[in-house]
Amino acid sequence: MTSARPRVAVVGSGPSGLYAAAALAASDTAVDVDVLDRLPAPYGLVRYGVAPDHVKMKSVIRVLARPFGPGEVRFLGGVTVGPGPGAVPLPVLREHYTAVVHASGSALDRRLGIPGEDLPGSIGSGAMVGWYCGHPDHGVAPRLDVTGVAVVGAGNVALDVARVLARTPDELGSTDVPDAVLEALRAGRVRDVHVLIRRGPQQVRFTPVELRQLGDLADADVVVHDDGLLDAGVPDDVTDRHERANLAVLTEWAHATHGTAHRRIHLRFLRSPVRILGTDRVTGIVVERNVLTPDGRVRGTGEEETLDVGLVVRAVGYTGEPIGGLPFDTATGTVPNVAGRVVDADGAAVPGQYVTGWIRRGPTGVIGTNKHDAVEVAASVLADLPALPPPVHPDPDDLARVLAEHGVRPVDWTSWLRLDAEEIRLGQARGAERVKVAELADMLAAVHGATTGAEPRR
Repeated sequence: MTSARPRVAVVGSGPSGLYAAAALAASDTAVDVDVLDRLPAPYGLVRYGVAPDHVKMKSVIRVLARPFGPGEVRFLGGVTVGPGPGAVPLPVLREHYTAVVHASGSALDRRLGIPGEDLPGSIGSGAMVGWYCGHPDHGVAPRLDVTGVAVVGAGNVALDVARVLARTPDELGSTDVPDAVLEALRAGRVRDVHVLIRRGPQQVRFTPVELRQLGDLADADVVVHDDGLLDAGVPDDVTDRHERANLAVLTEWAHATHGTAHRRIHLRFLRSPVRILGTDRVTGIVVERNVLTPDGRVRGTGEEETLDVGLVVRAVGYTGEPIGGLPFDTATGTVPNVAGRVVDADGAAVPGQYVTGWIRRGPTGVIGTNKHDAVEVAASVLADLPALPPPVHPDPDDLARVLAEHGVRPVDWTSWLRLDAEEIRLGQARGAERVKVAELADMLAAVHGATTGAEPRR
């Protein structure tokens, strides 16, 4: 049946995409909204980027799911937009919608640019986080048959990686980590996790809550290497509340007597990686000691030390991937836009194309930041709809035929709920709220009503 209402596609079902879909669906303008995602499961970064032990943070899923009520937003999982086999090219998709909102995020890890970075055992945090969060693209476990790991970065992702590696399997057993991840961590030999932080304790970007969680681990001590910067405690001239909270925690740990825990997280301030050692795989990392200059800059001293590590995880930020057919700014890793409207090199709007979330503004902010962003982009879409040409193929059934021609069997919301129920079933047997199904074949088996082949572990 042909729809007389404008049709908008939101490509990407993470927080930025779902907030945009919700804003469009809740507007006074009658508009049909489809959310497309290349995976058969929604929620994007919340599902695959939030650490498994951050249960409270994952509760935002209940809000994100609200637009998918009967007769509201439609979910089309398992649909890849772009070039390549099994994908729907953007120009083809565009023929079926009045407007397209891209919410593809920033999925590529930034690089360190040092020798040895491409050795086996040197990975980005995206691969590491994706693995322990059960992302089907990252099913291969990192090498955990090593006693030392280096995590490079001064943000919350670096802390997440360090914390997960330092937790006991029993602590993680009550989370949603896939069984294969839990088994790999149980078999691992990691004892020392070195977090390499280029600047000093006052310059870190950790949130106080995230930092304090390191002190709550069942069998891990936190060792602070600060070159004496914390000897005098929290300076009186520090007025920022979060900064004072971080410094208070770090000062306490710096003066603490270390216990008999089996694992240690080393917070190594004023240390920069210089090169990664090894021939066939990572065998160590050389770091340079830094000092802070009077104007707050960081200067290398030339003094080096080698850490005995077999795995290096870089957590130094992310960047976006170009979207075929749209302009792209390689310097910022974003699609150029004004208020979410995609613009070309001359600053002219590309009709019917919009961006939201990290692909619009870069990898900044928290989950909730995407809500304001999405509302602004939705307002741009709604303002432009009257002047945009209607889709060439306005009948939703036409899209179904095109997807079939490209070999795509879309996953609707009811089908996703089958996978959701399967994960809950697996979780009940392990004493967790859910256990992720991480293999794509098993995910598709569940959404299409077949057995996953996964047995719950007790």
